[in-house]
Parts: sequence; structure tokens; C-alpha cells
Amino acid sequence: MKSKYLSRRALGIHVALVVWIAICLAAGWWQVNAAIGGNSLSYLYAVEWPAFAVLGVFGWYALLNREKITEHQEKTRKEYEEKMRAEAQLARHVEEEEDPVLAAYNDHLAEIASRPKKRLWGH
Repeated sequence: MKSKYLSRRALGIHVALVVWIAICLAAGWWQVNAAIGGNSLSYLYAVEWPAFAVLGVFGWYALLNREKITEHQEKTRKEYEEKMRAEAQLARHVEEEEDPVLAAYNDHLAEIASRPKKRLWGH
């Protein structure tokens, strides 16, 4: 079994993390220089960019350690899907026993929908 840290997907995530941290730290350093140059708002950004880098690490960890579906969860999902299929089949049987008045109304609506459309405005 392949390590979760060496799969093709994981390697892509590792590369993305390295690029993300490099960008965030470069932007943070740029903001430090701007703050030293007199831009007082850059002090906030100088702290914000490294915080974004830390958030990237949390995202990296979450993507690599996402939860696996257990056997019990898979069994519960299949039971739920089977129950929903049965309910849908029951609903189709109920629809087949349509009220004659409702059927006539639906036929009328279908006939109206199939008529050519009249242009009420434009050319």
C-alpha cells in the first residue's frame, strides 16, 4: 500500500504548499519593507501574510488526513439509498393512479405548451 504522503495527489499537495508558503512569506517581507518605508497599514499586512501561510499548513494537513469512510458508514449509506429507491418506486405507483380531472388538466397544459408561441412585442 502506498504511503498517503507519497501518492501522486499528495506530492501535488506538497508542491502547492511549498509554493503557497513561499508566496506568503515573500508578500509578508514586501509588506515589512513597505511598513518600514512609512506605510502604517502595511504593519497589518506584514502579520497577515504569515498567518495565511499557517492556514495553508492547516489546509495541507486536512487534505492529507481527510477521513476515510468506514465499513459501517458505507453499509448505512447503501441501506439509505435502497430505502430512497423503494420510496421513489412507491411514489411512481401513486402517480400512475392519477385522478381523471387532474389528468385532463395536465393534458390541457401540455396542449397549451405545444402551441406555437405568439410574439406580443418586438418584431
